[in-house]
Amino acid sequence: MAVKKPAPKATTASKPKPKASPKKSKRSFGEKVKLFFIKLMLWFFGVSIASVILFKYIPVPFTPLMVIRAIENKVGGKEVYFDHDWEPIDKISMNLQKAVIASEDGTFLSHNGFDFKALQKAYKSNERGRRIRGGSTISQQTAKNVFLWQGRSYFRKGLEAYFTVLIEVIWGKERIMEVYLNSIEMGDGVYGAYAATEHWYRRDASSLTPMQAAGIAAILPNPRKFKATGSSSYINRRKERIVREMRAVGKINYDGK
Repeated sequence: MAVKKPAPKATTASKPKPKASPKKSKRSFGEKVKLFFIKLMLWFFGVSIASVILFKYIPVPFTPLMVIRAIENKVGGKEVYFDHDWEPIDKISMNLQKAVIASEDGTFLSHNGFDFKALQKAYKSNERGRRIRGGSTISQQTAKNVFLWQGRSYFRKGLEAYFTVLIEVIWGKERIMEVYLNSIEMGDGVYGAYAATEHWYRRDASSLTPMQAAGIAAILPNPRKFKATGSSSYINRRKERIVREMRAVGKINYDGK
């Protein structure tokens, strides 16, 4: 009688032990700081470019200067007066557009955001100890008013240059002029062409005469000190000079054709 041998037991293959995961290398403090600043710069570029693109299509509701002026008046116990309404550029008098070009930036239609001759002239004038001149173009003033704070630091000037390049590339001249004329301070608590023409002349922004437009442009260096109507002899002389220079501006053609 044959004896059955017991079947050999199935041997189970021993499972390989899982490899220990390599420990994550810890970043040094310097690497963390570097990574932080890289992320901060990427965030800044993204937000700034998105803001410029947004304001190419929608009105700018308020500017940092408007907020600063309101705080100054509140802290000083003064009445917080704020008048600002958006007016499309096709409803803003061509006389006012010519007046600000004649007064603030004679090469606005031809430069790429910066007038280096004017900057050089302003630098030399300031070096001689004369009245401080800015030399900023309309594009630079628009970039500063819409996106930045007031000041003369090199850091702020660098940001101003950056935003000036952005709006020149993304907005173009007509949009820059539209935003400029709707955002700048044109009186104490008065911002933009619509509010200014109502405040100074009790009329709408489309019907300014050359002299009235020159009156608004003449006070832009210090609109809280000077008056467009009942003006001082200094402002009256500026008005007359601006009217003469408006004739030299000629026809405004923003598309450059």
